Amino acid sequence: MNQTTSAEDTVSEQAPAAPREPVLQACGLVKRYGRVTALAGADLELYPGEILAVIGDNGAGKSSLIKALSGALVPDEGEILVDGVPTRLPTPIAAREAGIETVHQSLAVSPSLDIAANLFLGREPRRPGILGSVFRMLDRPRMRAEAARHLDDLGIMTIQNPNQAVETLSGGQRQAVAVARAAAFGNKVVIMDEPTAALGVRESRAVLDLVLRVRDNGLPVILISHNMPHVFEVADRVHVQRLGRRAAVLDPAGCSMSDAVAVMTGALDPAELPREAHAPGSVG
Repeated sequence: MNQTTSAEDTVSEQAPAAPREPVLQACGLVKRYGRVTALAGADLELYPGEILAVIGDNGAGKSSLIKALSGALVPDEGEILVDGVPTRLPTPIAAREAGIETVHQSLAVSPSLDIAANLFLGREPRRPGILGSVFRMLDRPRMRAEAARHLDDLGIMTIQNPNQAVETLSGGQRQAVAVARAAAFGNKVVIMDEPTAALGVRESRAVLDLVLRVRDNGLPVILISHNMPHVFEVADRVHVQRLGRRAAVLDPAGCSMSDAVAVMTGALDPAELPREAHAPGSVG
């Protein structure tokens, strides 16, 4: 009896781990604008619990790829899968309903409104009973309480008052409000487009810490950035976009920033990189 149990334990210990299934996947996306092909069969996989950085030179198609994943663009060919299920994302609202939230470089915040109102922008809860159903009154106490909780969950200590107008905040604090909104309502994926652009060193550091906390709270993140030190600091894998398609998926722990830039610009063939430079299980 003991021998049988020992053998079973040995087999169990040696059994390979089940392959991870992507939370979000793009397969063969194609997008043309007349004679210009922005996406030429682009692929992407985002796995649970990771930060996937997307890098690429100007015209590489990374913006079109991200727009397709966030519902801002409908590809001509290919499909997008959420948790392995083919999903149409014809609008940003459809992407939100699928659990995909995007923090755009422009932030899309309303400076004249307070922090709580910005967190619930377009999704404002109504007061219970006749006040909400008939008089359409907003449940502002609930909005303030939930806004404070979301900010606290992400460890955003520089913002203490949810009633504060966004126009009074610094650039980094405004970015934090946009990230908090995405983390509050995204239950599958958070996409961040150049979150540290136009920020100083100190505020960039705070935003990067925020990106890590979003990941640590259970939401996988797609990070689009031109800042290679930031990419290599926080990313678990680096997706290199070139000429409208994926050129390689690199492991930041196994390659250098110069290698990533060389692949991105076409100066280096990904096949010339050592095995450890490629992310495990990736397809170039």
